Amino acid sequence: MSLINKMLQDLDARGTPDGRGDAAGIRSVPERERGVSRALVFGGAAGLTAAAIALGWVYLKRPAVPPVLVSVASTPVPVSAPAPVVIAPATAPAPAPVPVVAAEPEPVFQAEEATPAPAKLRAADMRRITQQAAKPAAAPVVKTAASAVSERIIDGKQVTPQQRVENEYRRALAQLQDGRVSDAMLALQQTLQLDPRHQGARETLVRLLLEAQRPDEAARQLQLSLALDPKQPAQAMMLARLQLDKANGGAAALDTLMRSLPYAADNGEYQAFLAGVLQREQRYREAAEHYQLALQAAPDNSVWWMGLGIALQADNHPAQARQAFERAKGLQTLSPQLQAFVERKLVQLTASAAK
Repeated sequence: MSLINKMLQDLDARGTPDGRGDAAGIRSVPERERGVSRALVFGGAAGLTAAAIALGWVYLKRPAVPPVLVSVASTPVPVSAPAPVVIAPATAPAPAPVPVVAAEPEPVFQAEEATPAPAKLRAADMRRITQQAAKPAAAPVVKTAASAVSERIIDGKQVTPQQRVENEYRRALAQLQDGRVSDAMLALQQTLQLDPRHQGARETLVRLLLEAQRPDEAARQLQLSLALDPKQPAQAMMLARLQLDKANGGAAALDTLMRSLPYAADNGEYQAFLAGVLQREQRYREAAEHYQLALQAAPDNSVWWMGLGIALQADNHPAQARQAFERAKGLQTLSPQLQAFVERKLVQLTASAAK
């Protein structure tokens, strides 16, 4: 500083003849005044520099806690327990916990290898959280059970098993009306699976099978139905007819009819049909008895009178047989072929009686 003052004094002395500075010219600043001003300048600059260095050091050396707190706070949102938040500040930056909570435990093991010892506590907690978060996985099981119950709910209404059967049967009839025979048969089979005793579905299915030239399947359906409930004379007669179409099927047909006979005692058609099967099996006396029972229900049936005459003639009762044939002829309801047959029988019996 003194060197600068000396140079200024030399310049001042050179500018005037007497060696003094002019009032209007350059003069030196007092050393005290210049010293104070520059000291403040240099001091302020040094202070600013020190402050900048201190702030930079603080910024670079600041702890990484705030990012961890923000990240970890977002991690336990799906978990009800807040305990992991207290442990998490001692851990490394937070993106790693997100995949751990999501699914697999592998990120946990990697975190244990990459983090210091305190991270082991967080890994254990994260495994506990993962186990707790896995408990809601039982929800699909509950939904599956609920779906099984909801199978009986249609259009928001509880449907009883019987209503389900009737709905399926009506659907089959609707498909049959639309000409969708195959679909109708499947729906009828489904109806019978729900209720094997549904006679309407069984008889409709048998009829469709017969129309489709599938008599064996129709007979099987009738056998299943009669096994469940033999109190169905109409189905017994239908099955017996199918059995008679088979070679040596008379015995099977007779067995079918005899099982349902107790439930058809007052059924004239059933009695007459059984009499015809007995007559075919050459059991004429029993055939005559069942024809007589049938005629009690329908005394004007000329065909049954003719059958009774045949059974009585074969059982060596010609007089009674002649009376039966005469009654059949007198009703005059036979077809021309049967009428001619009855007249021939009468001629034979009359000739036999004359001998």
